[in-house]
Amino acid sequence: MSAETIQLKQPSQLKRQESDLERPSRAMAEEAVRTLLSYYGEDPSREGLLDTPRRFVDAYEEFLSGYKDDPIALLSRTFEEVEGYQDIVVMRDIRFESHCEHHIQPMIGVAHVAYLPAKKIVGISKLARVVDAFARRLQSQEILTNQIANAIETALQPRGVAVLLEAEHQCISTRGIHKTGVACVTRAMTGEFQTDPRAEDRFMRLIGK
Repeated sequence: MSAETIQLKQPSQLKRQESDLERPSRAMAEEAVRTLLSYYGEDPSREGLLDTPRRFVDAYEEFLSGYKDDPIALLSRTFEEVEGYQDIVVMRDIRFESHCEHHIQPMIGVAHVAYLPAKKIVGISKLARVVDAFARRLQSQEILTNQIANAIETALQPRGVAVLLEAEHQCISTRGIHKTGVACVTRAMTGEFQTDPRAEDRFMRLIGK
């Protein structure tokens, strides 16, 4: 799939929408797993599956732990004493693991993130943390790309942000059309990366594209 620029959402759309429904209990979640096992013809009471509901719920609490994170807060500690540094900041090849919201199958890939500082910078580890905070949710790759760029734009107010994601989706490689080795590429550009082709070209060259 060819890369395309994603239209950014407004900052208010970054926050997770709170459900009006009461969150189910842990016991209810584990019982739901037993129901699924029965639906597919298994016996949840057999020895090999007795502890599967607990393990399943534990695993998905880890997979979807990003709902507990506030990406804007992760970027809140910034530094203004940068000796006038205003050139591009790039963090490339950030490995991420996410799950598609359509089939709840893994999508695994790398994120390349850059920004052009205006008055402040952030510790580079925070850029990777923001990628993880959004990736560890049920996602579409397009929205994930958008959310990462918008969080950096909102928190740092830089001269521009560039985000490019490449990922393989197991909902394509292990089901449906069964195509392996296919990468989906999405990107989001703001500010100078969107208006100045030279800035975009530098970003692409720095990440090896």
